[in-house]
Amino acid sequence: MKLNDNESKQFDCSRGCTVERTDEGELKCEYRQGCCKLEVYDWLPGVKQEQYRNYFEVRFKNTRKGIYVNASGQTIKTGDMVIVEAATGHDLGIVTLEGPVVSRQMLCKKIDPENAAFRKIYRKAKLFDIEKWQEAIAREHETMIRARQIAAELGLDMKIGDVEFQGDGTKAIFYYIADGRVDFRQLIKVFAEEFHIRIEMKQIGARQEAGLIGGLGVCGRELCCSNYISAFQSITTSAARIQDLSLNPQKLAGQCGKLKCCLNYETASYIDAQSRIPRVSNPLEFQDGLAYLMKTDILKEVMYFSYDQSSMANLYALDASQVREIIRMNRNGVKPDSLKSEPEASAPDFVSAVGDDSITRFDEDRRKRRSNRKNNKRRKK
Repeated sequence: MKLNDNESKQFDCSRGCTVERTDEGELKCEYRQGCCKLEVYDWLPGVKQEQYRNYFEVRFKNTRKGIYVNASGQTIKTGDMVIVEAATGHDLGIVTLEGPVVSRQMLCKKIDPENAAFRKIYRKAKLFDIEKWQEAIAREHETMIRARQIAAELGLDMKIGDVEFQGDGTKAIFYYIADGRVDFRQLIKVFAEEFHIRIEMKQIGARQEAGLIGGLGVCGRELCCSNYISAFQSITTSAARIQDLSLNPQKLAGQCGKLKCCLNYETASYIDAQSRIPRVSNPLEFQDGLAYLMKTDILKEVMYFSYDQSSMANLYALDASQVREIIRMNRNGVKPDSLKSEPEASAPDFVSAVGDDSITRFDEDRRKRRSNRKNNKRRKK
């Protein structure tokens, strides 16, 4: 994506760097912190830890990253472009973490530094390496379009979501989405003949595809899957039921077509609050009639009852502890006096986004205008 007026600087947000061609024709690549997806903030900058001084986090395209050990003997720091070991050949990545935070990343990913086999950082990238890397990147979009055409011609029920070339240009990773099992043995042969590179097929889910593409959610913020989520948990409609949400697929589904990841965020709080709310299977018995449960505010732990089962007009609010006590009294054959001794539940107060204006402020102005008009007419008469 080009954002400069002279279109000389490009922002490669999928890899977290800027690419610029200088006036002398030299290619210049710089790490742009905050542009990478699933970036980890280094909250201990400048702090050294002898035990992990040779371990670095190296990023590649989108969310692919790994821990590498510095075997070059060169001084490497965050933002350097390095040549690293790959399964075949070598790859080019950007160092995004160093120091004690790398040890926290190992702990998070359950990597034991004593027993794990880390790939090596060979050296810092030279200008020739960066030029070759950019040539490989320039082929990605065209390769992805052609790969989709080939998959459609072979009649495979799959979608090529993205293509990532290795730094040396000899291998490409094809990310695909498929509902079922796909036999792509013939597809790999056709890809190898068409593109003359080594092929690696990697299946991803709909949520991972949304994380690769990115975007904004209905909340106005960046998608969680492209911002920080790296391990996707299973989400079911029970999370929506627990939070008393409407089971509307259009509102519960995210841009990936699956249930929104944010449905799990407050589920634990609702489960904890519901554990203190009694289950009301029958109406509460009072001396002046039966009170029916109409609605429940789960987080406030307040339950609303009415004598008229078909009307929401006259509601009376009771705390969950009070309801539990009344149920216990009814089981013992005791009926409280009346629910009408409790104050009626008032309508909720709606405020604007600023928080200091009432939503009915215009109605009050209209009343004042009407009264002023009547007074003016009387004066004229």
